Amino acid sequence: MKNATANRRMTLLLMRDAQHSVKQIHLSKSLLLAVPAVAVLSLSGLILALQAHSSQVISRLEEEVSLENIKNVQLQSSINSRDQSIERLQNEMIKLSSQAKDMQQKMQHVDDLEQKLQQFIDKHNISMSTDDSTDHVSTLSWDASQHVGGEYIAVHTNEILDLAQETKDDFQEMQELLKTMENQIPHTLKKAQETQVQITGAPTLWPTASKVLTSSFGYRTDPFTGKAAFHAGIDIAGENGGPVYAAGTGKVVTADESGARGRYVVIEHPSGLQTWYMHLSKILVNVGESVDKGEQIAFLGSTGRSTGPHLHFQVVKDDKPVNPLPYIQKNNSVN
Repeated sequence: MKNATANRRMTLLLMRDAQHSVKQIHLSKSLLLAVPAVAVLSLSGLILALQAHSSQVISRLEEEVSLENIKNVQLQSSINSRDQSIERLQNEMIKLSSQAKDMQQKMQHVDDLEQKLQQFIDKHNISMSTDDSTDHVSTLSWDASQHVGGEYIAVHTNEILDLAQETKDDFQEMQELLKTMENQIPHTLKKAQETQVQITGAPTLWPTASKVLTSSFGYRTDPFTGKAAFHAGIDIAGENGGPVYAAGTGKVVTADESGARGRYVVIEHPSGLQTWYMHLSKILVNVGESVDKGEQIAFLGSTGRSTGPHLHFQVVKDDKPVNPLPYIQKNNSVN
């Protein structure tokens, strides 16, 4: 019996040093085995607790990482949206810059046309009436160099884009206006030129320095045959070599010589009118040339069927000779 009990117990010897006696501790085998088991169980529980805590920490970290990822995605989306807005704004500014250059060219063209019109007005002494409203000059002056201020109000990108679109629309309206002006100014200039041609083209100027009328328009006694004949113009006596002027602005359609007319010039004017200048000593113009009213076109002479130095001047309307005197006046001359 004692042997069985001894077999279930174990003795532990405790030795501190040589001066102390050895102590014996008797433990049962079951207790000795229970201590490691408890230690193992405690360690296992600790490990499980650490695992649970680690899982919680990992889960929380994963959530934080997920939130950070969402924030990063949102931030990236915001950056992409901002980049797209900036790109759109840059594109709009490029378009506006191109439109501004195009408008600058159009405005230069309009300015050139306006200068041509003004030169034409100045050349022909045309007075242009203006609206009273254009005579009012603004008393406001502009100086952006100093004395500025105001509350700071941030501007959103979308507002900039809206402003760019509004500016683009304004440019479009201005371009349409300039286009209209480009079309109207040449038309106005052309109408003014046509009107001026009508005014200056009418043969109303006395064609010579001399005012001596020797033969009128209509029926007369022919100076060579003594018989009744029709005289298609008027004869103006003068000195040989005296100047002969264009009675009106027009185009030279004939500069020739014949047996009866001698050297002669025919000028075509508006409204189906022509002026004829005969018996010239010398012609100064060529066919196809444009001449102004009062411009010297020839020298007076006595070539052709003539009894002495004079100018035979006639006006032809729609291919029929008419009396020149209602068109020209003796006091309406270049001198």
